[in-house]
Amino acid sequence: MNYFAHLYFAQPTVPSHIGNLLGDFRKGVDVASLCPETKRALDNHYVVDRFTDSHEDIKAAKALFSRHTKRFAPVAIDMLFDHFLIRHWSLFSSRSFHLHCEKTYKRLEAGLPLMPSRMSKTVSHMVKYDWFSDYAKLDNMLDAIVMVTKRIKFENRFADCVDDITRHHVALNHYFLSFFPQLIDHMREHSCEK
Repeated sequence: MNYFAHLYFAQPTVPSHIGNLLGDFRKGVDVASLCPETKRALDNHYVVDRFTDSHEDIKAAKALFSRHTKRFAPVAIDMLFDHFLIRHWSLFSSRSFHLHCEKTYKRLEAGLPLMPSRMSKTVSHMVKYDWFSDYAKLDNMLDAIVMVTKRIKFENRFADCVDDITRHHVALNHYFLSFFPQLIDHMREHSCEK
């Protein structure tokens, strides 16, 4: 899962928000130096990732991608599933999406000084440019996938994932709607932040 989905499972605290995102920025981080709450939240991130990576709906979604984009399918699916979570927000939360984003951004901003520099830079952009509202529109999500292509340091065809997503949008949405409630149930039972 990508940033928005990981934050969905965070507790309403700054350390939890940091930890639930930290799994994507862990390189070079001394985990032993983290406060217990952030460490539990980081562990929570990995519980989400393990369940996601092994799930049959995710494997079926990856199988929809072309031979030359399969390598990038996991990242594209993570980003797309953030879009689907936002689009179907009312199925998974009684809280207003905009209020949720406002509170999430405030917690992330408060945590900026505690984040590794690469994470702090990404999160600053996330908050400043309101990525989550942007992700609600499929075209913006697809543009974000193309932007990732430019950050990859080797020649790649990651942007071609956009064609796969466009071609299989209905099926991918179906896999998300099957998968995400199961992830919620899994996290109710296995969350490290109970």
